[in-house]
Amino acid sequence: QVQLVESGGGLVQPGGSLRLSCAASTSIFSTYTMAWYRQAPGKERELVLSISSGGGTNSADSVKGRFAISRDNAEKTVYLQMNNLKPEDTAVYYCNAVPPKWAWGQGTQVTVSS
Repeated sequence: QVQLVESGGGLVQPGGSLRLSCAASTSIFSTYTMAWYRQAPGKERELVLSISSGGGTNSADSVKGRFAISRDNAEKTVYLQMNNLKPEDTAVYYCNAVPPKWAWGQGTQVTVSS
C-alpha cells in the first residue's frame, strides 16, 4: 500500500510563502503524473497543480503565476512552492497521482490570515 506523507503547511500572512513536500512510498513514483490537491472548508477537493513524469506542468487558473510544482524522482517527493498567498488559498493540501490512485494522506493545513 502506497503511503503519501504531506508536510510544510502552517499559518502565513497574506502575501507570504510556503513550500510543501509530499513523500511517496512507491518505487515507481517516477512513472506517475503527480498533483497537489486542496480542500477548503465546505468545498470539494480540487486539483491545484500537476506534474507529469517528464516534468510538464498544468495549473488551475486560480494559482497561475503564484504556485509552482516540482518533483525529485530520486527522493520520491513532489513539492509545491506557494508564493503571494491569499486568504482563499486556505485549505488542507494533499498530493496524489492523476487521477488519484492511492489512499489520501493526512494532508497539511495551510492557513492564510492576518
